[in-house]
Amino acid sequence: MIFRWIASWTPEGGELKEMKDMLSIGMVGLDTSHAIAFTELLNDSGHPYHILGGKVTAAYPGGSPNLPISASRVDGYATQLQERFEIQLVESLEELAGQCDAMLLESVDGSVHEEQFAAVAACGKPVFIDKPLAFTTEEAIRIVKLAQQYNVPLMSSSALRYAEALTAALQAADAAQSASVPTGPSLAVVQGIDAYGPTPREAGFPGWFWYGIHTVEMVYAAMGAGCEQVEAMPSAEGELIIGRWKDGRIATIRGNQHGGAFGAVLHSAAGSVHAEIASHPKPFYASLLEQIVNFFHTKQSPLPIAETVEIIAFLEAVNESLASRKPVALGHAGLS
Repeated sequence: MIFRWIASWTPEGGELKEMKDMLSIGMVGLDTSHAIAFTELLNDSGHPYHILGGKVTAAYPGGSPNLPISASRVDGYATQLQERFEIQLVESLEELAGQCDAMLLESVDGSVHEEQFAAVAACGKPVFIDKPLAFTTEEAIRIVKLAQQYNVPLMSSSALRYAEALTAALQAADAAQSASVPTGPSLAVVQGIDAYGPTPREAGFPGWFWYGIHTVEMVYAAMGAGCEQVEAMPSAEGELIIGRWKDGRIATIRGNQHGGAFGAVLHSAAGSVHAEIASHPKPFYASLLEQIVNFFHTKQSPLPIAETVEIIAFLEAVNESLASRKPVALGHAGLS
């Protein structure tokens, strides 16, 4: 990880003490468990996976009155943040943007992300938008163009992309291919992936936008952008998704609507590597938040925002294919 460092000598024995610049972080949307999880990791120095570099100092509660999973949680989470961490609650997004260095847009309702981002974009400060970036590709593109207009550093991702078990599997695949093919043509390290995970539905969320996005994000972490067609086959227990990339690579996702674990098998020229997400003790929220704090400091996202927009297009294609029982070409033109 790359951070800006402040080095100072401690008076006891002259030992070098390193401290990261402390950013003031504003939070938008207190209707998701992520609001509590992220604040614990940032503000609680006693947390086993405490992350340096910034603290949540203020929040705009937000909430979607017509979405039960949002409306039923705002007051409770807001109270927790006030009582446990003394987080200041503000009355407007503009007020929040004016008093922080960076923002976590956490609203669980993806349909409000565009409006909320538009309210803070003019400040030009880094913004992380929690998954999903939006509920439609068109909305996602408008958010990105707004970020470009105001030169706003923008990042959006599911935490599963940075799960330690997946990262280790990707590194193992890379190392194995480097050892077996030290020279020769340049090949994508991951030539295919078979991923699996829970895909329950939630009222107010279009199909796979609720939980399916997590496994899709894992696929893109391994394969990168470039999917051209999605075919979804429903079953009594879930779905089988086949994604075909422009370079001929294929990814599959097996979704289980009744729950289950996250995982994947990554295939490369050197063999296959299994990643069982729950096998690593570090919470994937912590791994994601490390990337976010680094992004807040450097103002450089660890993944291209165009890839995130393609993920939204992929999810739309999954939903369309499940409804039509036909393959669907990805349509995500319009983002330069």
